[in-house]
Amino acid sequence: MKIIMLGAPGAGKGTQAKMIAEKYDVPHVSTGDIFRANIKNGTQLGMEAKKYMDQGLLVPDELTVKILLDRVANEDCKNGYVLDGFPRTIPQAEVLDKALTELGDKIDYAIDVDVPDENIVKRMGGRRACLACGATYHIEHIPPKKDGICDTCGEKLVLRDDDKPETVQNRLNVYHEQTQPLIEFYAAKGVLKTVDGTQDMKDVFEAIVKILG
Repeated sequence: MKIIMLGAPGAGKGTQAKMIAEKYDVPHVSTGDIFRANIKNGTQLGMEAKKYMDQGLLVPDELTVKILLDRVANEDCKNGYVLDGFPRTIPQAEVLDKALTELGDKIDYAIDVDVPDENIVKRMGGRRACLACGATYHIEHIPPKKDGICDTCGEKLVLRDDDKPETVQNRLNVYHEQTQPLIEFYAAKGVLKTVDGTQDMKDVFEAIVKILG
């Protein structure tokens, strides 16, 4: 069972990816994690990626796919995996598709966690973080006991720059331009499944489990 998670930043696809990985006992494969592991272990692919990252450049698609295929060739991926954070663009999807085809393999499901922009802006805008101890809250869903104060250490909670409405909207604009076309790409391959991401997290997961069977 090889799954790709799609959805806008803040749609909750990372949380769902972890839950799928746990339930079906397959690895949750995040490209960020793979890059860090390869660099830390000093692999040849990791060193190549580091050259680009040190210059503040994006790692080329071919190299990213090489690192990804190297990861999914591991024994723990023999029953499948959940890809989170890749592909992000049509060229990346095409490189991945070609590489998997050459291995006689393919993606089984592309699951789109669909949440309207206004919901995401509101959801992210409600987050609050404690910069002292790293605890996170949400003014609606996980409020602190005392307004604006961390339960754990008593420090003041802040709205991080990343969660401010204008920043979130900019990230969403990039997503619509670069990543949303993947929805059509995987629909054309007959593997796209869409779930309503505005529901409670558990209901979203139940909908995904029904799809995966």
